[in-house]
Amino acid sequence: MFKHFRTVLAAAALTVATVAVAAEMTDGHPDTYVVKKGDTLWDISARFLKKPWLWPEIWQANPQIQNPHLIYPGDVISLAYLDRVAVQPGPRDEAPIGAIPLSDIEPFLKDRKVVDSFEHLPYVVGLEDNRLRSSNGQLIYALGLDSGQPGQRYAIVRPTAIHSRGKFNTDLDFRGGHISGDDSAWKDYAVPDESSELLGYELAKVGVGVYKQGPVGDADASTLVLEDEGLEVRTGDRLVPVEAQPYDLQFFPHVPRSLPADGQLRVLAVADTFTSAGPRDVIAISGGSREGIDNGTVFSVWRQGSHVKDNVVHRESSRMDDAFKDGTGRATLPDEYAAHAMVFRTFDKVSYALVMEGIKPARVGYELKHPDATY
Repeated sequence: MFKHFRTVLAAAALTVATVAVAAEMTDGHPDTYVVKKGDTLWDISARFLKKPWLWPEIWQANPQIQNPHLIYPGDVISLAYLDRVAVQPGPRDEAPIGAIPLSDIEPFLKDRKVVDSFEHLPYVVGLEDNRLRSSNGQLIYALGLDSGQPGQRYAIVRPTAIHSRGKFNTDLDFRGGHISGDDSAWKDYAVPDESSELLGYELAKVGVGVYKQGPVGDADASTLVLEDEGLEVRTGDRLVPVEAQPYDLQFFPHVPRSLPADGQLRVLAVADTFTSAGPRDVIAISGGSREGIDNGTVFSVWRQGSHVKDNVVHRESSRMDDAFKDGTGRATLPDEYAAHAMVFRTFDKVSYALVMEGIKPARVGYELKHPDATY
């Protein structure tokens, strides 16, 4: 009797899931789709679903799929029977389809990391022939590597930016220190935040050095040979042991497992540009594993509602027309949706995300919300 009841309950749950699937399907979807090389899970889901980030829940509602996390070029996705998604397998001679193109995020997987501090790390103190810059095959000299072993490889990293709440992402000088006056220059781009919490320092990889020998004679510095082509190395660059692959290569879009209080998650910086990001641009956001964010988390990005001057009632006011804070003589406008972004690299307090699609640029200071948010 109980076994029969469980069977009926399971069938009912599958029926409910099927109805939910149908409600989320786009109009006019085809009966079948053949997965092609160059597709991404996000792009395929966007063809069939109104919300691409829901694809795991929808595909996992279909028990005929052995592994919904792995689809390959040549697989046939059928949408014809009760709006279910069924995979007809194709050849398995190519890599599985990912959520996003790895080429768009590769530098941020391999060459960027965020740390709480870097001052304790060994650093480059001099270069061969007292050069200003050194590159592949040349010698560099470092302090703090006395315990290194010949042949050991070190990533040479450069502190490039500091991330904190309530402040704009700030560039650093060659020592990893603040550039004088930089905070003042950028203060109008940062949404005020009373906490001003330090979230971390961004380190960018500029090359790889191979440990040759420790200090000899009266020398204080260890000697390394630059191995890989990359950016030119300079004094002040830091060294960390080369890690085995510390990042994921597969990402599966999903809604946030939890969300901090309103306004706590914001865009900190935009990579390789000024303050605005469009599709396939990388942004840094002010939350990480501490906030329950993991790889694949999808957010919507919103422009904070402007606090504009009410020129009708307060026509003589000389106040700035657009401000981050409300006040006398101002009217608050609604928040405006800008884009969706998916996290692909998570640290403790900071994450990197890729802007997937949107209707306007995602800018520094914009707020991150649930992907289904309507205001």
